[in-house]
Amino acid sequence: MCGMQTLAMLLTLLFVQAAAQPATPAPAKLAAEWRSAPRADWQELFNGKNLDGWVVKFAHHEVGDNYADTFRVENGVIRVMYDKYDEFGTRFGHLFYKQKLSYYVLSLEYRFFGEQAKGGPSYAKLNSGVMMHSQAPETILKEQDWPISVEAQFLAGDRTTMNVCTPGTEIYMNGQMVKAHCTNSSSRKYGDEGWIAVEVEVLGGESIRHLIDDVVVLEYQKPSIGGGVANGWDPAIKKDGTLLTEGYIALQAESQPVEFRNIKLLNLSGCMNQSSPAYRKYFVHRDDSRCTK
Repeated sequence: MCGMQTLAMLLTLLFVQAAAQPATPAPAKLAAEWRSAPRADWQELFNGKNLDGWVVKFAHHEVGDNYADTFRVENGVIRVMYDKYDEFGTRFGHLFYKQKLSYYVLSLEYRFFGEQAKGGPSYAKLNSGVMMHSQAPETILKEQDWPISVEAQFLAGDRTTMNVCTPGTEIYMNGQMVKAHCTNSSSRKYGDEGWIAVEVEVLGGESIRHLIDDVVVLEYQKPSIGGGVANGWDPAIKKDGTLLTEGYIALQAESQPVEFRNIKLLNLSGCMNQSSPAYRKYFVHRDDSRCTK
């Protein structure tokens, strides 16, 4: 009888302890707060007419030199084109938005088309991406190939998309530093399927999540400067071990023609004073300079 009472007490204690543990929400529900944001709160980064607000940087070229009109606007989309190239020539390019960002959600659509530029590396076929927490374009040296940044990688050709790659950076998963340069997401494999809508949720130096169709397909933490792959950088910029809490976003051009559209930003940093008209329940980072009376 005493043994039965002891067992019952132990089971009750275990039940109470389990109930006290916070439930882990399903990945799709973690995004619920910012999904409630009014459409008017989303900032249009691309005006559909020109590249105002964007800055180009190509390897082997100075900042602002849009070599061979690679990035151009046609039919309301940003296109990466190589029709004016004789040879790719390792001219890895990036189109940077002017605003430094920290806590935000970036939403966009991409679509691959056409043939890869002559001389482009084999891994770059049906390959593009968007860089996050990047160094400023004016700090990238002329011969530097990749910006120090974290990339949400876009792929097709029966491969997963919204993977992560780390030029000059490190990331952590489950408390451990990830040693691989690129890590696949849990997305299905994509072929040539037209426009793909994706999102990245960036929370300063805390975490980054990649989403497709409201589902989190990849999540990692503590983006930091470190590692290799990026070459030709300024030692004053690449200070290994530095936590990346902010930076620039950039669309990638690495020899595969690709289009981008519906590029939108939701700032998750803002007024958290509930008495202010500027308060939004989806803000996760306090910036009281944005409060209004």
